[in-house]
Amino acid sequence: MHRVDLLLVAAYLLMLLGVGLRFRRGQTTTDSYFVANRSMPGWAAGISLLTTIITSVTFIAYPGAAYAGDWNLLVPGIMLLLVLATIGPFIVPFFRHVVSMSAYEYFGKRFGAGVRMYASFAFAAGHFAKMGFVFYLLALSLTSITGWPVAPVITALGAVAIAYTFIGGLRAVIWTDVVQGVLLWTGITITLAMLLLSPHSAPAAMLHLVAIHHKTSLGSFSFHLDKPTFWTLAFYGIFFYLQKYTADQTVVQRYLAARADRSALRGAVLGGVLCLPVWTAFMLIGSLLWAFYQLPGNTLPSTITRADQVFPYFMVTQLPAGAGGLILAALCGAAMSMLASDLNCLALVLVQDFYAHFFPRHSDAQRLRFGKASVVLCGLLAIAVALILTHSRGPALALYYTATAIVAGGLAGLFLLAFLARRAGTSAAVAGIVANLIFTAYASLTLDHGKILNLGRYNYPWHEYTIGAVGNLLLLGVGLAAACILPAHKASPAAHTLWDWLLQRRQSRLSAIHLGEAP
Repeated sequence: MHRVDLLLVAAYLLMLLGVGLRFRRGQTTTDSYFVANRSMPGWAAGISLLTTIITSVTFIAYPGAAYAGDWNLLVPGIMLLLVLATIGPFIVPFFRHVVSMSAYEYFGKRFGAGVRMYASFAFAAGHFAKMGFVFYLLALSLTSITGWPVAPVITALGAVAIAYTFIGGLRAVIWTDVVQGVLLWTGITITLAMLLLSPHSAPAAMLHLVAIHHKTSLGSFSFHLDKPTFWTLAFYGIFFYLQKYTADQTVVQRYLAARADRSALRGAVLGGVLCLPVWTAFMLIGSLLWAFYQLPGNTLPSTITRADQVFPYFMVTQLPAGAGGLILAALCGAAMSMLASDLNCLALVLVQDFYAHFFPRHSDAQRLRFGKASVVLCGLLAIAVALILTHSRGPALALYYTATAIVAGGLAGLFLLAFLARRAGTSAAVAGIVANLIFTAYASLTLDHGKILNLGRYNYPWHEYTIGAVGNLLLLGVGLAAACILPAHKASPAAHTLWDWLLQRRQSRLSAIHLGEAP
């Protein structure tokens, strides 16, 4: 590393702390700290959504996956557009009018406090795992470049993320995300330019190698769910992003932070639409890296043993002074954006879904203090998860997909049950949750031909990516069946299902038209 590169990274991290300090004075209520008083521009919330989804998992693991294979793991990202086009126009305004701050308030209104806490806990467990992966991958990359030991890097970067999130609240998180969005595209542009225009490159030969070896393939289209085929990844992606846009606090928080329903919807669409080009660009970087190191004279040293290490090595050896620092700053920022967002939303969940339930008489100031303390606690736990992951083996993106497929909690299925079934009550929700938990435990234990628990021909037959999707479908199916047998004791509260909400909106529009025509 050149000294100027390290100075650029240090300056970027100091800027993050500066933004936190800039917004510290306005953080006097839970509403300002967690949803920015619902005052953010829609475009800023959309870019924040983009940089929340685009993490160091994307920055390092996507090129690593494309380098080692093809573009098969891009398929879940393609499903994001399908999910967003299908549910976006309904979900965004629905949440803005049904909940105040926590997405899991909705589950409480439909199914009671116990189900709300289950949903909150399932979300928190999944995001602790995700935060750990982000810390781990970022530290892995920086260690490959600088030679620094992994544990101190994880600890130091975690401390920075905790500090500016603690100080500045959601406003600081969103505005640093906007800066990160610009830096992200700058890093992508520089990398692609260097790969194609470097003196050591041969663009025509590299693109030819990529084409003849089918490095941009989306995988096999044979319908086999026991392998990571196109359909397996599509199945995973539909439910992963359905869950993300309906039951993920980090996304719902962006809906709530926007100034108006229309700007919130535009922000959600902007964030989702911008994700696919970024994922594609990083896959292209991975394929071009593979072709680059196939050219005569370009070889990797024996110390590079994982595909995830190739991109950091390229940055060290091929990029000029300053360019590598910008990309490293973008890498750090990608991780910090996601981490800061998760820390803020996890603290919100702990405050709104647990603390406020057990201590309903405590003041807003007491809740705010508890929320800020929760930011620190969640950050420290994420650092601990990352340190544990340093002993893992296997491609990082595959590990991440497997973890998120299993630690999903069935929240997408639970949301669909609440949103679509008027007859579903607490009993139906609990029946679905229990069925999902039993299935998830069974599938996880009997994976890989019974590697942990061998039940012979009764082992789970499909790929681990499908566990979360099947669990969501099972929760929905069992919940619907239970709703027929044990319907809710009382009618669903107004506007708490899709059908009630659409009816209420129609009545409101008719009333507005009637009043407009009145003399």
